[in-house]
Amino acid sequence: MEPVPVGPEELNQWKRGFTPQAEIWNGRMAMVGLSVGLTVLLIARLAGRA
Repeated sequence: MEPVPVGPEELNQWKRGFTPQAEIWNGRMAMVGLSVGLTVLLIARLAGRA
């Protein structure tokens, strides 16, 4: 199975399934979740010291 070429204008489209667009959005959402989780943890630890 060969990869399907995707144009740059298609990369931000919201598509379902195992597509390059879905994988890009999955990575973005994972980074948002990780960032929010670490921020909440940091704020909770800093608030506990005060």
